[in-house]
Amino acid sequence: MRQKTGMAVLAVLMAVLVAQALVPAGASAEPMKLTYANFPPAPTFPCVQMERWKTEVEKRTNGAVAVQTFPGGTLLGAKDMMDGVIAGTADIGCLCMAYQPGRFIITNATSLPLGIPNALVGSKVLWDLFNKYKPESFAKVKVLTMFVSAPSNIMSRVPVRNAKDIEGLALRASGGAAVILKAWGANAVGMPMSATPEALQKGTVKGLFSSLEVMKDFKFAELCKYVTMTDTVIYPFAVVMNMDKWKALSPDVQKVLEALGPEQAGWTGEYMDGHVQESVEWSKKDQKVEFIELSAQEKAAWDKKLQFITDKWIEDAKGKGIPAEAIVEDIKASMAKYAK
Repeated sequence: MRQKTGMAVLAVLMAVLVAQALVPAGASAEPMKLTYANFPPAPTFPCVQMERWKTEVEKRTNGAVAVQTFPGGTLLGAKDMMDGVIAGTADIGCLCMAYQPGRFIITNATSLPLGIPNALVGSKVLWDLFNKYKPESFAKVKVLTMFVSAPSNIMSRVPVRNAKDIEGLALRASGGAAVILKAWGANAVGMPMSATPEALQKGTVKGLFSSLEVMKDFKFAELCKYVTMTDTVIYPFAVVMNMDKWKALSPDVQKVLEALGPEQAGWTGEYMDGHVQESVEWSKKDQKVEFIELSAQEKAAWDKKLQFITDKWIEDAKGKGIPAEAIVEDIKASMAKYAK
């Protein structure tokens, strides 16, 4: 009887050992739960990349990590994102660095009018810039990835074909984009993107200055039947993690997240560019939107009016001990490398 009991116990132990051997490395009964805050609505590209990152992390860690996402400012708002992650309100947060130009001086250099052609090139340029200079503004968090929006263009209810057409035209813009519009002679009007459709209908603004995915995402193509291609300014984003939470992760999980950094930057840039192209095609085909290309001479004149923005950034950054001229040259060199 004792022999049978011993055999039964041994069989149970063997079964447990076999079961443990079959569990993937890094998996556990209770996964590490992480909260991820984002500020724009769920369908927008920063949130699409967030859901992709969540899926990849959960898959590549074999369930050792579970990510709960909070789009639309439901956990942290746009301007509270960095400090909220540092404080632990969210474990991870996505922030637009252009909203705090004085805080993220080095990485915001990518939003200067330097001619970044698309989101894929811009995202790779930004990732390179961050990794070379490791700005002090990110010292209290772990940076998981960075990416940029597509370049901004003018969407309007009236055609803008030259400098005379934009003079005094009321256009919605924010941050650095507003400075650019003012340099061109437009009347830059600040307001949330969500308030723009009503403002267009009422005539408060005659258009907006943003990346072109909004023509479809916000249905601006139904109101703005003209797009003037300027391909001017991009917005840089960062995904950051609370440092204590990062240190609590196992080395295997940290390795997965590290590897995802440059991959996610490239994936998001490529997704953004594809989404913009889809929006452009829909606007042309379904909404009969006219896309206006400035002549080479006209474009050069518009670009010349923006040179002071880069000059001023260099002067201000140098005053803070930042190697501003080297940073601008690094951006141009990196841009040329990836544009190939």
